[in-house]
Amino acid sequence: MASSKYYIYVLYCADDTLYCGFTNNVARRFATHQACHGAKYTRVRRRHPLRLIYQEEFASKPAALSAEYHFKHQPRAAKVRYLKEHGVIVSQYYRINHHQSI
Repeated sequence: MASSKYYIYVLYCADDTLYCGFTNNVARRFATHQACHGAKYTRVRRRHPLRLIYQEEFASKPAALSAEYHFKHQPRAAKVRYLKEHGVIVSQYYRINHHQSI
């Protein structure tokens, strides 16, 4: 039996919030969010468009679920710092949403 891969992913929402989720298929899950289905949080139209800004693979479901839990339960500054440590500069998405030059 082939081992499954599990992921956490982070979406940058049009209202400048971050959403973190868990899945075994990032592309499919992102499409579900884009269609305003799935998580109640991303069904809200004012949060669209959504941008997939980060994903991380885990070898096991418990590891991915733990990472998702820990990401979600920290202040925004810690989330932004974590993303920066993984090569994602959140402020660039704010500038894009607000049509400011980078």
